[in-house]
Amino acid sequence: MDSSERREFVRKHRTCIFGYNRKNDGPAMTVVYYVLDGDDLLISTMAARSKTLAVKRNPKVSLCVLDEQWPPTYLQLYGDATLEVDFEQAVDVMRRVIDLMAGEKMPTSKLPEIQRMCREENRVVIRFKPYATFATPPRHVHKAEDIDTLTHSTSTSLPW
Repeated sequence: MDSSERREFVRKHRTCIFGYNRKNDGPAMTVVYYVLDGDDLLISTMAARSKTLAVKRNPKVSLCVLDEQWPPTYLQLYGDATLEVDFEQAVDVMRRVIDLMAGEKMPTSKLPEIQRMCREENRVVIRFKPYATFATPPRHVHKAEDIDTLTHSTSTSLPW
């Protein structure tokens, strides 16, 4: 994938694995929805969640953007994360995530319920600014003959 293809892959998808270092044990990973703000990925979460605490501790996180079709294809992103606590922004991002989840825009009559949810859950936004990607071209076997031309290669980190 070249740079424009990587950006298009991120634009066309909606879920990723959010990876961060834990204080103890190994890295943590969780599947989240994201929406875009230019090249930045925005993630809605609760202020009390581990993702939020991890970003406060260390802003270096990674996202593995997922293709939701089988066989899986993905794109790894490395970036710096910041927390944004503006309530209206938290509501807007949550509304956009709900639209993605539902596959349709929610009616404006649902906005008070989304606001209530964001207030009660103390929702914040994680802003992820990618600076590099790690791409491995997908290699899939769909039928026995595919094995004859199946190849693998190493990957490299590329600038975003």
